[in-house]
Amino acid sequence: MSNPLIKAINQAGGQKALADRIGTTQSMVWYWLMRAKKGVPPEVAIRIERATEGAVSRADLRPDIFAVDEVTA
Repeated sequence: MSNPLIKAINQAGGQKALADRIGTTQSMVWYWLMRAKKGVPPEVAIRIERATEGAVSRADLRPDIFAVDEVTA
């Protein structure tokens, strides 16, 4: 299983580029990638979904909170 945050980072062109798009710092992106046990916070998952134009959905990032059918509805 691939990491959806890595997909978002790659699509944005790196951690700094993604951070700029979602209004945070590169160090926070690194933290979510390397240390956060649950991944990104729910509100950040929504911002990443918007920044990637849906290529990485909030349900991809936080399936424990967002249902797939909720995103596609």
